[in-house]
Amino acid sequence: MKIIGITGGVGSGKSRVLAYLKDAYGAVICQMDETARGLQKKGTRCFERIVETFGSGILDEQGDLNRAALGSIVFASEEKLAQLNGIVHPEVIRQVAQDIRSKAAQGRTLYVVEAALLPDVGKELCDELWYIYADENVRRERLKASRGYTDEKISQMIASQPREERFRSSCSVVIDNSGSFENTMKQIGDNLKL
Repeated sequence: MKIIGITGGVGSGKSRVLAYLKDAYGAVICQMDETARGLQKKGTRCFERIVETFGSGILDEQGDLNRAALGSIVFASEEKLAQLNGIVHPEVIRQVAQDIRSKAAQGRTLYVVEAALLPDVGKELCDELWYIYADENVRRERLKASRGYTDEKISQMIASQPREERFRSSCSVVIDNSGSFENTMKQIGDNLKL
């Protein structure tokens, strides 16, 4: 089974690329953010460790994680963010590695892991990393059209993500998704050797 890591900035079109890989190539799609969210649900070991570390003030009325409350703590302190990542990231890697083994045993031939942080977390799971690139003006237009974001919000999101050079230096394949999707599909076909 081939394992490809997909990464790129917000608005680069990763979701459309993932949908295409699933539909056209039968890829198993794993989005690490979704895996992380699942591992942080009430009753999980990850959830218990987060509450032990950050206190019950991060819980809502139902006793679930209040992401806004937790975010206000961890994004105000690199040390606190590192603590949270130290709890969550190893669990995510363990879960995804287990899923990869399971899907390989089922005879699946393509497994795609998607995460914005792949250059830092999870790259060891992948045979190769692909950077889905799109010009910043294209990304901005997509985010305005699809999510209704303001320029200010888009600027904040782009600033909070790794720089383009970081993605390019970490990835062996760059897919330019700035133009037509037909062009993107051709690039995917040219680079996907199963």
